[in-house]
Order: sequence, then structure tokens, then C-alpha cells
Amino acid sequence: MRFWHRLRAFAGLLLVAALVPTGGKAALAEDPIFIDWPSLLPSLTDAYNPSSENDCVAGRPHCLAATIREMQRRFEPLGRACDHNAVFSLAYLRTTQTYKWARDQPGFFADTPWVNHEDAVFAKYYFNAYDDWAAGRRDQVPQAWQIAFDAAAARRVTGSGNLLLGMNAHVNRDLPFDVAAIGIATPDGQSRKPDHDKVNQFLNTVVQPLLAELAARFDPNTINIVTPYGVGYTGLFQTLAVWREDAWRNAELLAAAPTPEVRAVVAQGIEATAAAQATALALANSYLPPLTTSASRDAYCADRNANPPPINYAFGAASAY
Repeated sequence: MRFWHRLRAFAGLLLVAALVPTGGKAALAEDPIFIDWPSLLPSLTDAYNPSSENDCVAGRPHCLAATIREMQRRFEPLGRACDHNAVFSLAYLRTTQTYKWARDQPGFFADTPWVNHEDAVFAKYYFNAYDDWAAGRRDQVPQAWQIAFDAAAARRVTGSGNLLLGMNAHVNRDLPFDVAAIGIATPDGQSRKPDHDKVNQFLNTVVQPLLAELAARFDPNTINIVTPYGVGYTGLFQTLAVWREDAWRNAELLAAAPTPEVRAVVAQGIEATAAAQATALALANSYLPPLTTSASRDAYCADRNANPPPINYAFGAASAY
């Protein structure tokens, strides 16, 4: 079964962890009432329904708070263990925290509840893929994710490689299915692409502090990331922007498919393209033992993984854990 069955046994512990943040400080006054992911998942459908009793299906603010808490819960053990999967886990957490900052700017999105719902469903795709992989259910894990998780577990690629492989699987593979499932048009037929494109604005603010944090805590060479569209944070953002545009177009193809057979062909094309991109990224970012290995990176991480981020994000200063 999916990860929420395993998490349900820890619901009480999660409640305590959410109400008492790291460092023993009292919960902030503005924190919403605690709602945890296990309680949301059984009725978390991909389709958007603003009248649903489920906060995530309806896109209510509480859902985003629960999503961030779940991401923090998942990232911490990975980070402290210097697990190479921590790189993308942290990137996803910081991106979601920055989304919260952008969402709370008046007028940033035309339909904020829809974007809240998209955020939750998108996170579910990643959580499910990781949990199925960790549990050995490889037939349930998309190939692009298998390549990303396997490379991290084998410590086979650089920190940049871990980041790019996670981005590829989540954007090139997951995002088209996410957007097609939640609906690419409003009830009156207007395209939701303007809100999809607004995400690029806050993503552009995440990249520089994220690369600095990854370099400071996990792999010092991450700051010099080489992407398919350039070097450094500008190249990483351009990669994201291009991949997100492709994802929207693929979502349109999924939504417009006239028959299940045609949709299956489109879906297979998405899977194959993401897997091929993952293979290329893994090859380009692999260590070359015995000349290069992850040993120095792992030692660096063991000493520094709890260091605070060196640059503030748009939402402010972030804590390490």
C-alpha cells in the first residue's frame, strides 16, 4: 500500500512534531490548525473540487501547511544521514516554502485554491514514487524516478546530478500527469496556463539561494551546476522554464486525447522521454571511480549538513532542520 498506511501509525508523533518545531520553540501564532498528510490522503483525489471537504482537494491554505510539514519530516533524516536523495528533497522543500511566500502576495495567482491543489497533488506524485521505491515496489515507480533514486542510493552521481535527476523526473514525467488530472481549464473554459506560468516567477527567486545552500551543506560543487541550458543558477532556471513549458504542452495532449488508446500513447511518450533524459543526465554527472567518487562530498556533508543556509530565500531565513 502507499506511504500513508505506514505513516498512519505515526500520526500522534507527527502531531507533536508539528506543534513543537525543532529547537523547542513554541508554535508560531500564525500557524494554522495542524492537519497532517495521513488524514488528507484517503480522499485526496487528483481532480480539483473547491467544495470538497478535503482541504487539499479544495485547495484550502491548510493543505499547503501540511505539505510543507510532510516535506520537512521526510527531508530531515535524509539530510542528517547525508543520503544523496537529500539534495532533491531539500530543493523541493525550499521550492514549496517559496511557493507559500508567493501565494500569500495579494493577486499573485488568479486562482490560488487551484494552485494550492496542484501543489498537493504534485507532491503526492513524488511521495508515492519515493515510498514505492523504498519499499521495493519497482513496478510502481516510473522509470525516470527509478534512475534518480537508484543513482542516489548507489552514490553514483554528483550533487548536481541528484538535483537534475529529481527535477527531470518530477517536471518532465510527473507534471504533465498532474496538470492534466487537476484540469487545464476553468469551468468556463479559460486556460489555467497564466497561473502555471506565474510559478516561473517565484522559481527564479529560489534557484540562487538553493544552489548556495546545497553547496554549503551537501556538495560544494553544486554551486557550479552544469545544465542542458547553461551553467549556474541562470542555466538551472532556464532548464526549469523549458521543462515546465514542455510539461504543459504534454498535459494538453493528455487532456485532448480522444480515446484511452491515444492517451496511452501520449503517456508512454512522456515516460520514455523523461527516462531517456534521466539516462543522459546520469551519464553526464556520474563519478568515474577510482578517479572520482563521492567520498570527499560525503565527508564534507558529515561536517556541514546542519549548517544554516548562507543566503536568505524570498520567504526569509531558513533553518537547516
